[in-house]
Amino acid sequence: MLKLTLLACVVMVFSAASTRLSGQDDPHQWLEEIEGAKAIEWVRAQNARSVAVLEAVSAFEALKQDALAILTSQERIPLGQIRNGQVYNFWQDASHVRGLWRRASIASYRSGTPAWEILIDYDALARTEKRNWIRGAVSCLSPEYRHCMIQLSDGGTDAAFWREFDTSTKQFVQSGFSLPEAKSRVAWIDRDTLLIGMDTGDGSLTSSGYARVLRVWRRGTDYRNAPIFVEGRTSDVALWPRVEQDNGKAHVFGQQAVSFFESKHHYAADAAGKPRVLPLPPNADLEGVLDGQAIFLLREAWSHGGRQYGQGSVVAYDLATDAAALVFRPTEAQAVGSVEVGKSSIVIQYLEDVAGNAARVTRRASGEWDAQDITVPDNGVVKLVSVGGGTDDAMISFESLTTPPSLLYVDAGNRVSTVRQAPAFYDASDVVVEQRFATSADGTRVPYFVMGRTSVLAAGRAPTVQYGYGGFLSSTLPVYYEDPSRPQHGALAGRLWVSRGGVLVLSNIRGGAEYGPRWHQAALKEHRQRAFDDFIAVSEHLIETGVTTPARLGAIGRSNGGLLVGAVMTQRPELYGGIVNGVPLFDMKRYHQLLAGASWIGEYGNPDVAEEWAYISRYSPYQKLEAGRRYPKVFLYTSTKDDRVHPGHARKAAARLAELGYDYFYYENIEGGHGGTANQEQLAYRIALEYAYFMRMLMGNAPRGEG
Repeated sequence: MLKLTLLACVVMVFSAASTRLSGQDDPHQWLEEIEGAKAIEWVRAQNARSVAVLEAVSAFEALKQDALAILTSQERIPLGQIRNGQVYNFWQDASHVRGLWRRASIASYRSGTPAWEILIDYDALARTEKRNWIRGAVSCLSPEYRHCMIQLSDGGTDAAFWREFDTSTKQFVQSGFSLPEAKSRVAWIDRDTLLIGMDTGDGSLTSSGYARVLRVWRRGTDYRNAPIFVEGRTSDVALWPRVEQDNGKAHVFGQQAVSFFESKHHYAADAAGKPRVLPLPPNADLEGVLDGQAIFLLREAWSHGGRQYGQGSVVAYDLATDAAALVFRPTEAQAVGSVEVGKSSIVIQYLEDVAGNAARVTRRASGEWDAQDITVPDNGVVKLVSVGGGTDDAMISFESLTTPPSLLYVDAGNRVSTVRQAPAFYDASDVVVEQRFATSADGTRVPYFVMGRTSVLAAGRAPTVQYGYGGFLSSTLPVYYEDPSRPQHGALAGRLWVSRGGVLVLSNIRGGAEYGPRWHQAALKEHRQRAFDDFIAVSEHLIETGVTTPARLGAIGRSNGGLLVGAVMTQRPELYGGIVNGVPLFDMKRYHQLLAGASWIGEYGNPDVAEEWAYISRYSPYQKLEAGRRYPKVFLYTSTKDDRVHPGHARKAAARLAELGYDYFYYENIEGGHGGTANQEQLAYRIALEYAYFMRMLMGNAPRGEG
């Protein structure tokens, strides 16, 4: 009788664990209590169990030191922005973990050996004030660039403080502008006036936790009583303040983000005026103002003044006359990546089949715009480092997975000179990078990059890490190094993984912007499965062409990419021998109720709407986990201080796996915000954990399906 009772209990427990979560009854919801004592105790136990195993991988210490050497190298190019005759730069290294904000003259900077003048030493500030200060945004009044607002985050959260700083005295201004901790934004109108979006009490925030009201805050007054410039709705994502200084005139904008991608642009010629809504389509991004022309990048087609402007085009809208003109129109193979406004011209960075290019666009006397290409190297990543700041000179960087970044100086006549070339952080002499194409489930041709040593690719069946993101108009580009650096970037991947016999793959799946807005919109909401199908198609192509095998193929993604690899794990677990899932979205039934989640309804849909939950539920990883599958032993990581993507997603994923009888690795940094780390040392440690995991899972040190 006892045996029968025990057997019945086992069957009942197994049946309960096998049942997919309905979304109504979540036994792990207590893990959403971010700083709860029980939850933190669980986190510390998970960390201790997992890092002990990963740190025991023989290469772990070498991986960490390799990563730290790259992240803190003095040989990295100190990228900066030209502002009023100076180049401003933020710098971190082994001696300045939190970083330095500094500047040098343009002449000194172009010489290759800048004479730096330190403005803020964040390490010293944190020590003096005994706070865990992490550098945030900097907003300065153009064109003088003397009056600045400095954002300081305690531990790396999105919520932060603002303080006024004077770059002439190099001191914070006593009794100057100051805002308490919140998810706030500021913009300068003049030296005594700010446009702010701030939590001012009940009703001042949207359901996403951002400002619903913009106020014109004058020096010496209480920001909570400042005059209202424009108000939005609680259902909006946010109202963002925006002021464009144009030849001595301040153009004041309020961007009412009605969804993550759609906005109404409120405009007033001065802060005292009544703002009007500009007649731009909802999917249009304001890029700046030049001679009274507001420059917009169109994410959707626009009909105005009897003319049609195509999706993905750049247009100029005259704020005084309501006239519009075409500035730049990409071809089918091209996509505008970034647009920056100079003193009298515009510089545009664009992709062509994911290869970087740049052009300068000037306005003729007739009102027409003329584009001239800027000469940059072929087949790499081009970034606009600095445009404007009182000049038509620009700085552009070029890099690839195997080519260290070079900084190019472009004068007003488009003459290009090299300011500095970074040294190689790994030996790429026998490393090749190839662009290949896979065919997705619906027949779409999906590009991807393969990086590996010649001999490794020739031999095939190599341990391979496939990275993907696929969302929010974010393109996956083959960069060598950027801040904050990630494991899939060329320098880190080359030194830590490829040099040890691994292969790296970057997947340009739909949801990104590699082919402009259409590439992104193809995977929105009810079409989300296309992004997963694209990633799976690349995985299958890698296996079919002999690059790797399922047992030696790993997937890596973070944030929205964490949702991606969570979905492909639950849909096609047999394809992967290991998965790193960082700061992920995972429970898509509750994502919109956690921290900033409501702001992403425009990307994923609303799970509270039955017809939208119907398609979200088909892929939500948390609800799709079930017993009896051979999931790879996943490595989940997050940050307690992440106030963008709730750490509860990763915590509950681990708890659900345990409930179903699966083993996993888990690491939660107690600080660090959505980046998952608060400084370069923490980042090096986490990257070492990631590659130690892949070495363990894909290089033969652990059996497939372990746990």
